[in-house]
Amino acid sequence: MPLAAAFPATLMTKDGVRIDAAHTPSRGDADLGIVLAHGFTGSWRESATRRIAHVLSGYGGVVAFDFRGHGRSGGRSTVGDVEVLDLDAAVAHARSIGYARVATVGFSMGAAIAVRHAALHRGADAVVAVSGPARWYYRGTRPMRQVHWAIERPSGRLAARVAKRTRIQSGTWDPVPLAPHEAVGRIAPTPLLIVHGDADAFFPLEHAHQLYDAAREPKELWIEPGYGHAESAATPGLIRRIGSWITEVPR
Repeated sequence: MPLAAAFPATLMTKDGVRIDAAHTPSRGDADLGIVLAHGFTGSWRESATRRIAHVLSGYGGVVAFDFRGHGRSGGRSTVGDVEVLDLDAAVAHARSIGYARVATVGFSMGAAIAVRHAALHRGADAVVAVSGPARWYYRGTRPMRQVHWAIERPSGRLAARVAKRTRIQSGTWDPVPLAPHEAVGRIAPTPLLIVHGDADAFFPLEHAHQLYDAAREPKELWIEPGYGHAESAATPGLIRRIGSWITEVPR
């Protein structure tokens, strides 16, 4: 089945960063917009993200975008800090093109940003956090040690720019932004769904449980057997279940 058409758009954040985005019109609920937030080094133009947008468009219109420093967006990645402004611009765009209800769906880094955005900006009507970290600076798995090398070392940032078209800001956070597990309790009464795989090689299940335990109702936790990490491991069946969950959120 061919993917649904995505219409490019250019957004501008409140701090003046140009964001590359696309809108896939709804094949389902005309009032529902779904904003799709990719993981670190990802892009809305990647095939896995395009497939997810196609499946979700059966439930509502989808606005997908590249975080700053990624793909064709401007700026440099701060790996989860000021990217809340990028997500806020995408949510505002979804509302500006006519969607009365807007849900955010984030994967990995995008999940952390979706949680922080809902806590700090309160612009979404529902939040889905998939494969997300609960806390910063986690180095307990080999993939996350590699991620930190890419973020912290000049050679790592060069490799990310050349191989993944991801430009990463140098230096350290000052101050350290509110961590997802610290922010998640502020989301209520917005409904929250946390999705995590028991085969995630980046973040073990303790991250999902830490987020869920710190959140307030309404909240839901799905532990997915055999599911790995983020967009690349997400099956159409899982995405359809997420789409159904979003449509069933009380108005």
